[in-house]
Amino acid sequence: MTEQKSNNRFSLRTFGLLLIPVILLAGVIALFLSTGGGLNLESAAPVEGLSVERYHLKENMIELQVRNTGPQELTIASVIVNDGVMPFEVTPDTTIPRLGKASILVEYPWSYGEAYGITLFTSNAIAFNVDIPVAFETPQPSSKTFWGFTLIGVYVGVIPIFLGIFWFPALRQLGRRTMTFLMAATAGLLVFLGLDTIAEALEFAAKVPSAFQGIGLIGIGAVSTFLLLDAISKRQTAITGNETDRRLAVAFMIAVGIGFHNLGEGLAIGAAYNVGEMSLGTFLVVGFIIQNITEGLGIIAPVLRDRPGIGRLAIMGLVGGSPAILGAWIGGYTPSPFLAVLFLAIGAGAIFEVIYEIAKLIQKDTAREGGAMPMVVFSGVLTGMMMLWVTGLLIK
Repeated sequence: MTEQKSNNRFSLRTFGLLLIPVILLAGVIALFLSTGGGLNLESAAPVEGLSVERYHLKENMIELQVRNTGPQELTIASVIVNDGVMPFEVTPDTTIPRLGKASILVEYPWSYGEAYGITLFTSNAIAFNVDIPVAFETPQPSSKTFWGFTLIGVYVGVIPIFLGIFWFPALRQLGRRTMTFLMAATAGLLVFLGLDTIAEALEFAAKVPSAFQGIGLIGIGAVSTFLLLDAISKRQTAITGNETDRRLAVAFMIAVGIGFHNLGEGLAIGAAYNVGEMSLGTFLVVGFIIQNITEGLGIIAPVLRDRPGIGRLAIMGLVGGSPAILGAWIGGYTPSPFLAVLFLAIGAGAIFEVIYEIAKLIQKDTAREGGAMPMVVFSGVLTGMMMLWVTGLLIK
C-alpha cells in the first residue's frame, strides 16, 4: 500500500520527464525560425492589422481607440478625414506593438449629424478605414447620462420582468397539466432565447479582432458556464435531495441566464445611443420591453406549485432584469465587442443548462401523468418559441 502511494506522488523526476518534450519542442521552433526550414520567410509585402475598437467625438476633436492586431508592430503615419489630411497625435506612441492599444486624437471641426469617413495610413502605406455614420458628441460620464442609461435598463429589463412575475398568483390557480404546459413553454422560450443569444454573440464576434478568436471565446464562455452550473446543480441536489429546493434553484438559474441575455440587450441599446442612432435605440427599447415580459413568466414557471415568498421572487426579478442597466452603462460609455461576446456566451451557456434542468423536471411530470402529456410538452415548447418569434418581429 505504501509503495502504491509513493508511485502516485508527483516527484521531481516526473516533472523532469514532463518538461523534456517541452524543451525539445522549443528547440525545434528555434531551429525553424533561425533556418527558415529551407523556405524564404520574408514576406513580399508587409502584413499589418489595425482594429478601430471605438471612436469618441468631442468639440472639434475626433478620438480613435485602436489596437494593433497584426503579427508585428506598426507605425501610424497619416490620418485622412473626408479626403483631407489632418493633424493628429498618438498616445502613447505612433509605433504600436503587437496587440498594443493607442489613442489617436484628430483635430477636426465636425458638424452634428454629418457622416464622415476616416482613413489611417501606416508607415508602409497600408490603409485602414473607419466610418462615422452620424456625427454626435459621445456621451460622457455624468449624473444626467448615468441616470438616463439606468432608466433605460429599468425600462428594458426590470419593469417587464416584474410584470411577468406578477402573473404568479393567477397562474398558481391552474391545474398540474397546465403547469406542465407552462414549464414546456418556458423551455421553448429559452431554446429560442439561447439560439438568439448565440446569433448575437456571433454577430459581435465578427467585430472582434481576429487575434482574440471570437468564435473560440464563445465556446469557452458557453461550455464552461454550462458545466459549472451543472456541477453546482448536481451538488445542491446531492446535499438537499429536496424537489422544492431543486425547482427553486432552477428558477434562480433561469433568472441568471436571462440576466446575461438582458445584459447583452443593454449593450446593444447603449451602443446605439453612444453613436447617435437615437431612433434605433428607441426602437430597441420598445421591442425589448414587449419581449421581456415573457421572460418574467419563464422565471416563475418552475415554482408555480411552491410558495417561494415575495422576497425570493423579487430577488429573481432583479437578477433577471437589472443586468440590462449594467449593459446600458457599458454600451453607452465604453462599447466593447469583446465584452459583448463574453457576456453573451456566458448567457448562452447558462440558458442551455437551464433548458437541460427543465427537461429533467418535465420528464418527471410526464412519467407521473403519462397519457397526453407528450403532446402537452410539444405544444408548450412550440408556444414558447413562437411567443419570442412573434415579439422578435417588432425588434429585428
